[in-house]
Amino acid sequence: MIIMRQMNIGTSNLRTSVLSLGCMRIAEMELKDASHLIGTALESGINLFDHADIYGNGKSEELFAEAVEMRPSVREQMFIQSKCGIRSGSFDFSKEHIVTSVDGILKRLNTDYLDMLILHRPDTLVEPEEVASAFDQLQHEGKVRFFGVSNQNPMQIELLNKSLNQQLIVNQLQFGPAFSGMVDAGLHVNMLDQAAINRDGGILDYCRLKEITIQTWSPLQYGFFAGTFLNDEAYPELNAVLNRLSEEKSVTSAAIAIAWVLRHPAQMQPVLGSTNAQRVAEMAKASEITLSREEWYQIYTAAGNILP
Repeated sequence: MIIMRQMNIGTSNLRTSVLSLGCMRIAEMELKDASHLIGTALESGINLFDHADIYGNGKSEELFAEAVEMRPSVREQMFIQSKCGIRSGSFDFSKEHIVTSVDGILKRLNTDYLDMLILHRPDTLVEPEEVASAFDQLQHEGKVRFFGVSNQNPMQIELLNKSLNQQLIVNQLQFGPAFSGMVDAGLHVNMLDQAAINRDGGILDYCRLKEITIQTWSPLQYGFFAGTFLNDEAYPELNAVLNRLSEEKSVTSAAIAIAWVLRHPAQMQPVLGSTNAQRVAEMAKASEITLSREEWYQIYTAAGNILP
């Protein structure tokens, strides 16, 4: 097994690989292929696995447990997180739904506990006191060690913090060279152009101030699940720069794109969404690369982003 660079998640003592494997699409895989994918991730030094109860309507979690032949000795080698809160046609952060969801997640994963539970997107009908009660119960029962959120802005996190007895140590947000709004607004402060629009309440700086780890989902995508920018004819300049740097550093262009996310001093943790074992192994090499400041900005501007 390769020893990948490690990081602490938020302010916790939870120390994991700097990359994680997203398990959203494994429900569509054959058992042997899922086993090979997860085994390759572990051999590449990735030990954090990201789930959600809606991925494959729970099948992703079930297949994962079957693929790794889940038992205590296997469980100890990995950190597992899952998400809840999305229901068909609605969001639900009620205590009843959170507690019931976790019981279902644990059963499907064949484990007694989650290293982290993440609230999946915001629920505008959230009652922070109910979330706090659910978290207290889950922590007291030993079912969840740590907690986080996804796609939340600073004030939404502050609203939860009003009642919580636990720290939120993760915020999952989409971020990559072709989806860089968190960075754009900060670079275009006091400007009147489109990039200056602050759409997330300054979540990047907020998370840095509060020491909340940003886990970046779909780092190789453009738009909202519109597709990957790698080798896409809509991004010729970006791919030219990625290809040049990949040749110089003897890794794939995907690894360079992941290294771009890792280079930011916010210490973000990319979630790799590929189900191709070889690509995961290749992207894992991003942890060994540190891009220069000049290389980071070359990729940023090649993606069509403009510096003021």
